[in-house]
Amino acid sequence: MPETLFYAKAMRGTSRLVEHWLLIGQSSTERLAMILADTARVAKLGEPKDTPSGATLEAWSGDVQPPLWAARAASFLLMQMPTKPAPRDETEACAWAYCWLRNRDFERFEDAQAALPEHLREALAQALPDAWADRTSQRLI
Repeated sequence: MPETLFYAKAMRGTSRLVEHWLLIGQSSTERLAMILADTARVAKLGEPKDTPSGATLEAWSGDVQPPLWAARAASFLLMQMPTKPAPRDETEACAWAYCWLRNRDFERFEDAQAALPEHLREALAQALPDAWADRTSQRLI
């Protein structure tokens, strides 16, 4: 498979995911950080050593790339919100698609696509095939 820029876009988009969580989360940054870390632990999306501070969460939503558990937890929470948020740009869509495939186990691309919440199918239509190709490639990291 030819090298694509998908993975780099997805990793840049992880900060956008955290930013989106901060933008629509209805609590203090300290509480949103606690919810994010607890969600990662309970949903088995990663094992944060410590609960980050609100300031750390704010940094992760800017120039500091968050740990993968934080992006995975943010996507998990955003996808379940009743307001049905969606990615705001292509880079964020790549992160949503990447995390969707990391958060769940799918045998086939069609299963991953069909399981998406209805409101995200169009928003991730371009990124999900690239995320699937990235997931099934032999890239070593």
